[in-house]
Parts: sequence; structure tokens; C-alpha cells
Amino acid sequence: MSAAAVEHPCDDKPETLLETANRLAEQLPGHRVEIIGGVITVAPPPDGPHARALTIMRPFISAGLDDGESEVLQGIGLWLPGSPQDFAIPDLAIVDADFDEHRAENNCYDPCCFRLALEVTSGNYQNDLRNKVTAYAQAKIPVYVIVDRKHSRVHVLTEPLPGGYDRHEVYAPGQQAPLPASIGAELALDVDEIVRAGRPKR
Repeated sequence: MSAAAVEHPCDDKPETLLETANRLAEQLPGHRVEIIGGVITVAPPPDGPHARALTIMRPFISAGLDDGESEVLQGIGLWLPGSPQDFAIPDLAIVDADFDEHRAENNCYDPCCFRLALEVTSGNYQNDLRNKVTAYAQAKIPVYVIVDRKHSRVHVLTEPLPGGYDRHEVYAPGQQAPLPASIGAELALDVDEIVRAGRPKR
């Protein structure tokens, strides 16, 4: 999901970033408020094609990733190590089934229980393609998938390093985007199907 930066309000007693983020989340129901790299971002509610692209969860469920040792979840909070109050809310995630035991802060969970994070881009797609690449790699999320609706591509990033991912594969419509078996199943995503789902119907 995309987002725009938000300035910190000035008052007598400055709020912490986390307090500001939580206040904004209360004031803007349906918006996604995150702190990435020490910067608060707010994304508006997703449009229909963005939500439709999340039917990408069906192959994960069909592969058995939502039953037993893992779960497929939308909008689960991910506590990030980049800055003291950083957190993100991936559009979709595959987490270990015992993720409840790894609750961190602010309704978020420790990155150790995340097998995959997935984002579907919107207006400010650079947040997903740049800032979150670094943030998720620093959190050691093993697999980061980006559905880039602007360029009709699916990015699969693996092998996290401190500044990004060592492997970054880009797939176009007509191709299959294979995911590593480390997520818990052998699986390849149909790029054409995903891109078509995320495209506005005219």
C-alpha cells in the first residue's frame, strides 16, 4: 500500500511518533498509519482494484499455508527494528501459526514469526518499492513480494541483508513468479492473473 508523509504537530508537550500515529489512526478510520524509517505515513483506504489484487491470497490458501504451521493474514502489524517506534502493516503476510506468542508493541508482532510480507502498490508506490524494501530487509523478513500495479509487475525479494535484499527478481504478465519453499510450500504466482485483478475495470 502507498502512503504520504505526515508532519508532526506542534504543541506544548510533543507527542511521541507512536502517539501521533495512534491518534491519526483513530481520527482517520480505514486509513493505514505506519512509521517507516522514523517517518509517519498515512495511506487512504484501498480502492476496489487494490482490494481485488489481494485475491492473491487464494493460491497461498490452496497450497495449505493457512492451515497447520502457518496462517495467511491481511493487515497484521509488523514491529520493525529500523527506529525505536517503527512499524508497518503489510497488505498480506504469511506468519507462523504461533504468532500470538510473539506480540511486540502497539498491536504488532515480532518479525521473527513472518515468513512473507506482501504489498500491493497504490499512488505513492515508491514507499513499497524503496522504504519498505529496506525496512523489511532490516527486519529479516525472508520473502517480500510487491504487486506493482503502476508497471504491471510482480517483484520477489529474498535473502535479506542490512540495507536491502540480495535477490530481487521482477516478473511480467505471462510469467510465473516462483516463491522459495521456505514459506512452507512450493508455489508460483500467476503474474497475469494478479495484474489483471489489480487493474481498474472500465
